[in-house]
Amino acid sequence: MTDSADIPTSRPMDAWLDALSEPTGSPGGGAASGVMLGIAASLMRMVAGYTPDEPAVAGSADRLARVRTDLLEAVEADGVVSARFGAALALDADDPERDERVAQAALDAAASVAELGSLGITLVSDADALAADGNPNLAVDLAVAMEALVAGLSGASVNLRANLKTARAHGASSSLLGTREEDVARLAEARTRIGRISAALSARLE
Repeated sequence: MTDSADIPTSRPMDAWLDALSEPTGSPGGGAASGVMLGIAASLMRMVAGYTPDEPAVAGSADRLARVRTDLLEAVEADGVVSARFGAALALDADDPERDERVAQAALDAAASVAELGSLGITLVSDADALAADGNPNLAVDLAVAMEALVAGLSGASVNLRANLKTARAHGASSSLLGTREEDVARLAEARTRIGRISAALSARLE
């Protein structure tokens, strides 16, 4: 039996989920998408760690650990951006600066979630390698990782599109929106690729 003194009393995930559940928007859906991507990276790293002698997977564990760290830092940064976005939206409708401030805040939010999505996209090549050559005994863990990755990429895409819509509605120029529209397309392509890997892994479990 585990002694109660051995059970950690600090539960940062509880605190983060409590913050996510509050009607503040900081953290919000973008940060939640980043956490799902971090879960995917962590599970993928576990599978890589259980595949130490496969050349095709060499280097994946260290790379995935770095991506997970980058994701968690980006999640924290996204919470700050979300708070600023919410503050801009809360401005009085008669405020002459509201449209400009909301448009800029929406573009900043789009950039933040695009960064999260870009980090998620970097996981695709490792997903291919692990699906092909990862330890077969960890197939179910990799399958769960792919589901988390699909969810994270989809969430990033939804948030990005919503932010761009808001920016557009408040007068952001097409030149400022162009690059982010390309990000949407890249996220869709990555999600499709991961969806195929996920389906193939699920079929192995039948």
